Amino acid sequence: MRKRTRYSLLLMLALVAALVVAVLLRKAAPPEVARLLPESDAILYFNLKPVRAITHFDRTPMPHSPDYQHFIDATGIDPERDLDAAAFALHRMDDPNGPNGPVAYSEVFEGRFDGARLASYLGGIASSREDYAGHTIYSVPVEGRQVRIAQLGYDTVAVSNMPTTEQIHSMLDRYRAAASPFSGSSLLAARYRDVPLLSSAWGLGHVGLPFSDHGRISIFGLDLPLSADTTFVASLRAGVGALHLRVEELAPSESDAVQTTAALDTLIQLAQAVPVQATAEQDKAEADALREFTGSMKIEQHKDRVVLTASIPLTLVKKLATPASASGPSGSGLDANPANAAGR
Repeated sequence: MRKRTRYSLLLMLALVAALVVAVLLRKAAPPEVARLLPESDAILYFNLKPVRAITHFDRTPMPHSPDYQHFIDATGIDPERDLDAAAFALHRMDDPNGPNGPVAYSEVFEGRFDGARLASYLGGIASSREDYAGHTIYSVPVEGRQVRIAQLGYDTVAVSNMPTTEQIHSMLDRYRAAASPFSGSSLLAARYRDVPLLSSAWGLGHVGLPFSDHGRISIFGLDLPLSADTTFVASLRAGVGALHLRVEELAPSESDAVQTTAALDTLIQLAQAVPVQATAEQDKAEADALREFTGSMKIEQHKDRVVLTASIPLTLVKKLATPASASGPSGSGLDANPANAAGR
């Protein structure tokens, strides 16, 4: 009797240990929406739940354009309220002057969707359909290219504006194997370990591609001392009263890292030296938050890696999360025309 009791106890402990290991592996694994993405040059991920909880941007009444309101009425989907997570794969295009421009996109959205109403809406705007792996792929013409959209599950939608069907097929194939926490693209397998734990948003790979201009990264008209091919691991993590930004550059060599550090340090000093003017009381609070943000910027070099850190006050986050207008979430696969997801 004692022997059977001992064996039963050991079996129970082994089952508990296996369950704990499985849970830990699942928590350490990349989010499922990111694991579904095809091979790409860069990946961006956003968990909108923490931002929604902090800013309550979904509660702010906003006027909608007629097309955007038509999408909401037809599908029952309000992206500000219903979208929980999104992942984007960036694909460099061989012809930057083609219909896709320099970058094409594959995207996965997760949220609360009415599958029947969304299927009806997509069927009404699609020029053709394809059945693949038990799913319907809707092809929607947008500005000279075909955007392909498929519902993967009751809460997941995949979109791609790549010229071929390879990427949308890949996402459907990955969906069938999504139970494995180690599935995903080679880029995700190689770099996700560098993403800080509990990051609400992150990007890895050549994340500067959307901002590339003649081979350089240009943001708000400012050319950064970095090429569009620079490999980054960037992240946002929620903290007390602020979001913590961390951007790590993986430089080709240590000497390149030294040059980048010096150049970025000069830009940071200039940003910190520029006075922020404020007139109204509300503007003063935003100006104080902006000064706090720029003042927290710090650049460090660790051999061939350059790390930029900063704290973004929640006051500034709330301001940025409140759109000036509501013509539809630009670039989102769930705006007035879902095809615009990859139709940028």
